[in-house]
Amino acid sequence: MRSPDRVPPEVPDSPTPPPAHTHTSAEPPPVRRSFPSVSIDQKTVVALVVGGVVLTALLAAVAVTAISVAVAAVVLRSMLRDHHRR
Repeated sequence: MRSPDRVPPEVPDSPTPPPAHTHTSAEPPPVRRSFPSVSIDQKTVVALVVGGVVLTALLAAVAVTAISVAVAAVVLRSMLRDHHRR
């Protein structure tokens, strides 16, 4: 028997599952710090451009040297092969 003081719990028609992840943060979001301003003058730009040109020239020189060594190795190999055949 039911007592008149107790109310039955309400049950929804289509129960929804509880959320999988609840994000409750007690900490405030981190403060975004700004970086100090850097002054870029004309001398800095010129130095960067010259440095880039120099590094590009060095890279090109290394590439040309590597190709030259490869061609020389193929020529020497061919000459030695012809020499051993005779």
